[in-house]
Amino acid sequence: YGYDAFGERYTDMVESGIIDAAKVVKVALQNGASIATLLLTTNAVIGEIPEEKEGAASAPCGHRH
Repeated sequence: YGYDAFGERYTDMVESGIIDAAKVVKVALQNGASIATLLLTTNAVIGEIPEEKEGAASAPCGHRH
């Protein structure tokens, strides 16, 4: 079953003669996978900026010049 936008009703798509082209379905699935990958990658890339603490900018090992 699916929605027939032309007839504005839900119908058995095959019985109504509405068949998706293989290329359209393939591109839709590729785009969906691409968007899902983008969202997962974005979630992994976002991080917190560490807070600066007092004295963090001092010379290493306590040496001051």
